[in-house]
Amino acid sequence: MSTTVSGKNGTWRNWGGNVAARPAREVTPASVEELADAVRRAAEDGLKVKPVGTGHSFTSIAATDGVLIRPQLLSGIRNIDRDAMTVTVGAGTQLKRLNMALAREGLSLRNMGDIMEQTVSGATSTGTHGTGRESGSIAAQIKGLELVTADGSVLTCSEKENPEVFAAARIGLGALGIVTAITFAVEPVFLLTAREEPMPFDKVLADFDELWAENEHFEFYWFPHTGSTNTKRNNRSAGPEKPVPQLQGWIEDEFLSNGVFQVAQWVGRAVPGTIPAIAQISSKALSARTYTDIPYKVFTSPRRVRFVEMEYAVPRAAAVEVLRELRTMVDRSGLRISFPVEVRTAPADDITLSTASGRDSAYIAVHMVKGTPYQAYFTAAERIFTAHEGRPHWGKVHTRDAEYFSEVYPRFGEFTALRDRLDPDRRFQNDYLRRVLGA
Repeated sequence: MSTTVSGKNGTWRNWGGNVAARPAREVTPASVEELADAVRRAAEDGLKVKPVGTGHSFTSIAATDGVLIRPQLLSGIRNIDRDAMTVTVGAGTQLKRLNMALAREGLSLRNMGDIMEQTVSGATSTGTHGTGRESGSIAAQIKGLELVTADGSVLTCSEKENPEVFAAARIGLGALGIVTAITFAVEPVFLLTAREEPMPFDKVLADFDELWAENEHFEFYWFPHTGSTNTKRNNRSAGPEKPVPQLQGWIEDEFLSNGVFQVAQWVGRAVPGTIPAIAQISSKALSARTYTDIPYKVFTSPRRVRFVEMEYAVPRAAAVEVLRELRTMVDRSGLRISFPVEVRTAPADDITLSTASGRDSAYIAVHMVKGTPYQAYFTAAERIFTAHEGRPHWGKVHTRDAEYFSEVYPRFGEFTALRDRLDPDRRFQNDYLRRVLGA
């Protein structure tokens, strides 16, 4: 086990560059026992403890001035059970490694988000999700968890074992313990056909329910200051495999989606007045395409342009109304928004603090390029989202607190009571958890 401090002057920063912390020490445990020992030692020294993955959260959920736990040595596949169709992986495994390893075994997760840089524990603990009519977030695919609790003991949970912990810990916000391993449901690898095409914003809104009902996975990006969207429909396919040709993929996914887009962001940042014109060009840069490939090659894409993001889950039935209000707000505000708005859906699930807990949800995400002032835009958007009982993504920018969450999560008290039981001394507390869960 190595104990170090990080970065310049021991400073840790997140991917979006909007959160920094200075931990007293950093620990990279090589085993669950070493992690448990680090938690016990922190308690003796009166220090708080926080695990951190790849820092893809835009909130300060992983920030600590105590002991920062790096889980990267707790990684890789521990076990594949082909009878139960599950895979157990170390908490520090990156989604990218998991997806590739599963594909080699002829297996796949059912659904996933659009980036795969995060660790499995970081992604699930914050409720990371993709889009799906019937298939939910990454956490909704969890069948079992192993975690080190505040007293340094190791607790395992599933639907049968410690079910009340399992209900909450799948999206545990790092508040209940430090996840050391996750067991996911998997299925034989399958093919998805992706159909990407531009569509007018008004048509997407008019046909939203239909587009949702007719596709296993539907999402779209709307470019503010334009009437244009890019839509993406992913559905299971009998094949044959027909991936995007390498050169075409590079041009569309790297050159246009990342390279040219980055330059457009720089220009927009330097000369905000050019943003509406750039948005018109951006919205037309990607042409329609159809391709068929294994799931992770369809669901995920590289994201190299750094940004800051706010995302709220609203009841799916309210999605169109929320989007109309968002467009009106942007049009009247004088704001210049250079990043598209992303819209996805998820079915209701049974995880205590999942953004889709107990209700079919639509996710609406607003972004600003890293380094540009985002407060005015996000504040105005948040006002719209919260008027519709929106629930913010736990790892993305928001200003809500425990009082608000107790109103929009019917089982909020269940979670805080479990936290009182598992972490009475608040070993895993930080400023963010104090705000969102209460002291």
